[in-house]
Amino acid sequence: MKILLVEDDKTIASGLEYSLQQEGYWTVLCHDAASARRVLAEDIDQFTLCLFDLQLPDGTGYELCKMVKERRDIPVIFLTVIDDEVNVVMGLDMGADDYITKPFRVRELLSRIKSVLRRYQKLSHAGAVIDIDNVRIHTLEGKVYKNGAEISLTALEYRLLLIFGNHVGQVLTRNQLLEQIWDVAGDFVNDNTLTVYIKRLRGKLEDNPEQPALIKTVRGLGYKVGD
Repeated sequence: MKILLVEDDKTIASGLEYSLQQEGYWTVLCHDAASARRVLAEDIDQFTLCLFDLQLPDGTGYELCKMVKERRDIPVIFLTVIDDEVNVVMGLDMGADDYITKPFRVRELLSRIKSVLRRYQKLSHAGAVIDIDNVRIHTLEGKVYKNGAEISLTALEYRLLLIFGNHVGQVLTRNQLLEQIWDVAGDFVNDNTLTVYIKRLRGKLEDNPEQPALIKTVRGLGYKVGD
């Protein structure tokens, strides 16, 4: 998962970036609104969540939040020293998903991030879009994208990915996968065929299929995607 961090205080920004990376997040760091706007305009689809400092030298987090929400429905958390009801309400009305006042403990911010991401994951599973790291499934269109680029999948590959997408964080045994694929596959799918399709999916979706980070093998149990 990639996070856009916009914070003008370079000391705070450096500490936050380090902490986020230690938690396994990829980060893009900007110190002003102008550079953040450029990054968002170039490829907003690469981001899973945004952390915006409210007061920036050349703008505000409100403006960036508005830009994000007009293009994609991804979570936005404000970081600010301002702690009054008017600004909290304004931020939430702009579409922000959470609001944390400086100084704060990094563990508290990480907890807020995970909480917001869980909420979005539940909503995406109930809706038409499922996000798994840098892979996005548009269920109404039957299309899959990686880093914004469309990936061509066969019907069975798509169905297998959709099963994983609807069970993010859960270990699925080979038998569970076979049973669910069998429901819609139209022909017999055996254990060897499943192995082939897992390999094909990894070849199309993983950055390094030999060391899969998306579709992980859980030895002795099966497979899982996500945390």
